Amino acid sequence: MHELDQRDPQHEVARSRQRTTRLARYQLDVVGAHVADVVDSAGGWLFDRVMAGWDVRVAVADARDLAALRILGVQPIALRAMFDGPDIPTAFALAGAMCGEDDRVRDVLAASVRSARTEVTVWGDVWLPSVGRRGSAVRHQLSAAATVFKAQATIAAGLGSTVGPFEAFRSYGQCVRTEYPDLLPVG
Repeated sequence: MHELDQRDPQHEVARSRQRTTRLARYQLDVVGAHVADVVDSAGGWLFDRVMAGWDVRVAVADARDLAALRILGVQPIALRAMFDGPDIPTAFALAGAMCGEDDRVRDVLAASVRSARTEVTVWGDVWLPSVGRRGSAVRHQLSAAATVFKAQATIAAGLGSTVGPFEAFRSYGQCVRTEYPDLLPVG
């Protein structure tokens, strides 16, 4: 008991702060050509990430009707806003076609892949010769809820309601380590 009386209270507060886990939310920034492409190619994965507690922001070049994105629970933002902020996302995903459409997208993708600090996921065809590799094939198996919400989002985007069990991507750089990994290697 005498030992407890001699402890420095400031030292104890400092130690307790070191043990406190930081409750930071992961952020996924997504860039697509249009809403239908995002929903069709990555809608289930985006929904599952939102349900896992991620902040998911989606910017599309053609942002006419964003209802389908709202069904998935993502936050639609303007394309210019994606590149204006100081925040570096935990993860960055995009339609490969956007690399040829917007220099900012290609530059952010190349910088993210080179830095290896950001999880980079691409759907569609893209290869960055400056990086020197095509990335690894990965896929996401949709949860039951993601299948239902993606079906509703595909209807809202004018695509019909057929939803497959998987979505396929190419992964560059590091993958975010979570208790339940959602992007698994193909093969």
